[in-house]
Amino acid sequence: MNYNFRFNALLPYTEEIIRGIGVTLQLTCLTMAIALVIGLFVALARMSGNGALRGVARVYVEGIRNTPLLVQLFIVFFGLPSVGIRLDAYLAAIIGLSINVGAYASEILRAGIQSIRPSQIEAGRALGMTAGQTFRSVVLFPAIKAIYPALASQFVLLLLATSVVSSLGVGELFHQAVFIDSRTYRSFEAYTLITVTYRVLTLAVLALFSLVDWLVFVRRPRA
Repeated sequence: MNYNFRFNALLPYTEEIIRGIGVTLQLTCLTMAIALVIGLFVALARMSGNGALRGVARVYVEGIRNTPLLVQLFIVFFGLPSVGIRLDAYLAAIIGLSINVGAYASEILRAGIQSIRPSQIEAGRALGMTAGQTFRSVVLFPAIKAIYPALASQFVLLLLATSVVSSLGVGELFHQAVFIDSRTYRSFEAYTLITVTYRVLTLAVLALFSLVDWLVFVRRPRA
């Protein structure tokens, strides 16, 4: 093998890599926030006493979870203009990712809510709490504690899945790698660097989630 490794050829593109990291993190955080809101409403719909609501929510969850993310993104970005709705690549990426992750988040949230014993909810109502107060004080925090590891994993999976939106032309991390490769013709170096960058990002995110877990759920205030 006579390949001459030249990672220094990527140094002029440091700004592009940093920009790609910023877009990737921004996409991930915005999408996760929107997906959690979608997921909460869908989870409540799945558990409601209204059969029509349960049916619509189930169709949404099963439809999204059993079709490819790339197809969903293409429908939003390339399909919607056919019916008069035009979105720029970044907004289409946010919408497509949010719809996709929302389906997975709804199942995680539903599992967390259903993990709360009915006796706890009854105790809250017996204390005179309204349904909303009972949900916020008795159900939501313990449910989040139960599903926190799953939500952390979903966040990491979403961070990695943002690479798919490069197909729409969004300038996230993987898109920058393709750009650098096209300019330097150093494919191995460009994609190795991006792989290492993704790994560093995931480790940093997991460390942050572990810190939050310790501060919020593990640590107890001193007596």
